[in-house]
Amino acid sequence: MNVKYIVIGSFIFCLFFSFFSQAQTWEVYDGEYKLQSRLIYDEVDLLSETVRIGKKDSVLSLLSADLKPAVSLIGNEVYQYLEPWILVKGPNGIGAFHEYGQQVLPLEYDEIQTYFNLLLARKGTNYWIFERGSGKTTSLGKLDDAKLTKTGMLITKIGNEYFIPLSKSGQKSFQLLEDSDGDFLLTKEESGFGLINREGDYVMDPVVDELKHNKGNFYFGFDENQFLLIEGGDIKANVRYNSFHKITLENGVMLEYIHGKLRRVMEEDGILLDAVGIEEVILIDEDVYNVRFRDGNLGLLSKKGWLVKPNKPLDKILLGSDGLFPAIENGKKGFVNSDGEWMIDPQFEEVTLFSESLASFKQNGKWGVIRANGELIEDAVWDEVKPYSKGFSIVQSNNHYYLLNRNGETINQDFFDQILRASDGYFIVEKGEKSGILDPQGKELIPLEFETIQRTQSNLNIVRNQGKAGLISDSGEILLPVAFENILIDSGSGKILTKNLYEPVVVVEVETNGKKNKKGMK
Repeated sequence: MNVKYIVIGSFIFCLFFSFFSQAQTWEVYDGEYKLQSRLIYDEVDLLSETVRIGKKDSVLSLLSADLKPAVSLIGNEVYQYLEPWILVKGPNGIGAFHEYGQQVLPLEYDEIQTYFNLLLARKGTNYWIFERGSGKTTSLGKLDDAKLTKTGMLITKIGNEYFIPLSKSGQKSFQLLEDSDGDFLLTKEESGFGLINREGDYVMDPVVDELKHNKGNFYFGFDENQFLLIEGGDIKANVRYNSFHKITLENGVMLEYIHGKLRRVMEEDGILLDAVGIEEVILIDEDVYNVRFRDGNLGLLSKKGWLVKPNKPLDKILLGSDGLFPAIENGKKGFVNSDGEWMIDPQFEEVTLFSESLASFKQNGKWGVIRANGELIEDAVWDEVKPYSKGFSIVQSNNHYYLLNRNGETINQDFFDQILRASDGYFIVEKGEKSGILDPQGKELIPLEFETIQRTQSNLNIVRNQGKAGLISDSGEILLPVAFENILIDSGSGKILTKNLYEPVVVVEVETNGKKNKKGMK
């Protein structure tokens, strides 16, 4: 039997075959796993529930809800998605599209900063600003620096001068403009420091000798001979506290000294603690302090007051849970209550916080588990004990993983090489380079049969074997066979996308006993 290809012009056939032999098809299935359509893309990216990108022959397209090309993005790579802006990279630089498809900046810039209704673009030392309200792009010229603040203000710098060109003070120069996590800009002029709101109006005139941001809309200042605690306001800033005594602000701790002696622990707008005999204050967490007195007693202080009263000369007290706080005495760790009394004596090398009234402890290099009343439920035999959640802890010994219940019993008698907790309480387990799933009670749901498992949402699991992907339910039902290059779940439309290598149909001519038959051949 002689086989030869029917060629309608060798050049046309070669071009046809070269195009389709490398093309990809994507099949689209509905929520009942029925095939709806086929699409030809090299890649599909789901940037959000409503923003979908298709790539074909290095051309990007913004896709409609039915996955059809809606707008060409011109570039060949999505550089960054910063809602609502899609930054696209091309051969000549970066450009920007709105997620609705409008191109607002050509692909020619080195850098683009984004805010909800503003884009700041840079090419070399030249800058441009795009304002969505007007739809216009304005050149800012050559600048030494420029940035968009968290509130959408534009700060520019030329030499040693700063400007806010989009505000009422657009032509005014400043010695300093400083952004923060608050709503105001800290400014400096010849006359002193001040605060400006997002419209460019002074809410505190530049008359303060020293000023620095504390947190939020609060500032720490010094003017002439008094210390100031200032809160920014939309129309006018307010001095919340002033004192002629020394106030220091270092490493997140603000303290007031009276006649040279430490007297007060301060918060942003006033006094947090006023007590005689304070010796030392140490920040241990955000707005949480260890406060030591001259008698050696140590307490744990927060903005709500004493979390742990200063009743014992402890080395350190940490934030706790379930009314119990890890504490250290002579290098050993235990737990104290809010009165500073030992509830679990200091005897451990390390401890964790209580979770579901259970905590782990380290002794002689190994970890065990105790109850809140100090009852030991699991000896220190594990290399690792993770926090309890929904009745189980993941424990590890010699790189073997088990599920441990609240009674200290291992649920799986046979070990796993890894156990990962999913957000919905299920467990992805691995052993011998195979993966499976356990239900929230630790029972096998999907056996160890797959190379990888990705749990995308309740009752849907993307599984892979030998480089192919499929979709199965929690009950093990095969929803889509393990036969695809990739699977994407489009939660916005409820559709499922599968990627397949396109296999073109080639028509051949078969000669048999002098007769010719046409057959399809893949």
